[in-house]
Amino acid sequence: MLYGIAAAAAALLLTAALSALLRMFALRLGVLERRRVRPVPLLGGVAVVAGTAFVAGIGDWTDLAPLGPEAGRVLMAGIGVAVLGLVSDLWALPLAVRVAGVGGAAALTVPYDELGLPVGVLAVGWIVFVVHAFGSLDHADGVMGTVGVITAFALSGCAAAELMDGLAALLSVLATALTGFLMHGWPPARIVPGRCGALFAGFVLASAVVLVQAGREAGPGLGGGFALTAVASADAVLVLVSRRRAGRPPLRSGPDHLAHRLRRVGLTRQGVVVVIGVAAFAGALVGLLIDLGWVGASAAWWVVGCAALVVVVGGARPVSRPRRPYPFPSPQRSAPRGPYEPERPRPQAPDGLMGAGRG
Repeated sequence: MLYGIAAAAAALLLTAALSALLRMFALRLGVLERRRVRPVPLLGGVAVVAGTAFVAGIGDWTDLAPLGPEAGRVLMAGIGVAVLGLVSDLWALPLAVRVAGVGGAAALTVPYDELGLPVGVLAVGWIVFVVHAFGSLDHADGVMGTVGVITAFALSGCAAAELMDGLAALLSVLATALTGFLMHGWPPARIVPGRCGALFAGFVLASAVVLVQAGREAGPGLGGGFALTAVASADAVLVLVSRRRAGRPPLRSGPDHLAHRLRRVGLTRQGVVVVIGVAAFAGALVGLLIDLGWVGASAAWWVVGCAALVVVVGGARPVSRPRRPYPFPSPQRSAPRGPYEPERPRPQAPDGLMGAGRG
C-alpha cells in the first residue's frame, strides 16, 4: 500500500518535472509541432515513457512490485514502440513502417497459448488499430492524455481483479505518469506527447486489454475490450468514414475528428477535453463492470450503439476547414484617397470651445 502511494507520487512528480525540462530542450533544439497558430514543443512523450519505465523498473528491481514476465514484455515492447514514435516525430516515417513496427512488438506480447494462433493474429491486428487510434487522438491538446489516464485506471482495476498484480502496477504507474504530463499538456498545452507518447500509451493499454481479456469467454472478453477503448476506436472510424464520404485521402490530416466537431458546436478547448473524458469514463466503467462480473456482456451493446451513433451522425456531414478571414483591410476603415479626390475636411470645434476642459 505504501509502495503504491509512493510509486504514484514519484511517477507523477518525475513526469511533470521531466516535461518542464524537456520543454526547454525542445524549444532550444526546434523540435516543435504547429497547432493552430502557435508552435508547441514535441518531447512530452519522452517524459511519459521515462517516468513510467523508471518507476516501474525500480519496483521490479527491488521486488516491491515485481512486474512478472507478461507485464515486463509489455513494458519493453512499449519502449521499443516509443522509440519508433520518437523517430517518427523527428523524421517523418512512412505509415507502413510504423504499422510493421507496432505489429512486430504486439506479436511479442500476445498470449498465443490462451488465444490460439488464429485469434492471436487477430489480436495483433486489433492492437495495431488501437495504437494508431490513440496516436490519432493527439490532434488536440489534452485529449490523448485524458483518455489514457481514464483507461489506464480502469484497466488497472481489471488486472487487479484477475490477480495480475504486475500488470496492475504497470498500468497504475502509467496512469499517474500521464496525469503528471497533463499538468503541462492541459489546453492550452505547453508541451505535447507526439507520436512517442501516444504510441507508447496506446500500446501498453491495448496489450493490457488483450492480456486481461485472454482468459475470459468470447462475449465478455470482446464486450469489455471494446468498451475500454471505445472513444479511441470511434474517433478513428469516424475519421475514416468522414474522409471517404468527402473524397479525401484517408491518411491526410484534416478537421474530421470528434474534437473538431465539438469545437464547431461551440465548446471551448477545455470543454472538448471534459466531454471526451466523460465519454471515455462511461465506456471504461462499463468495461470494468463487465470484467468484474457485476453486469452482463450485453451492457457493451450500449457502448457499441453510442459509438455507432457518433460515427453515423458525424460521418454524414464532413467538417470543412474554417475559412480564413479576408486578408485585406476593410474599405471603410483604410480605403486610400484617390489622386484627384479632395481631402476630406476634418471636423472643427465650435467657436469658443477650443481648448475647453483645460486649466
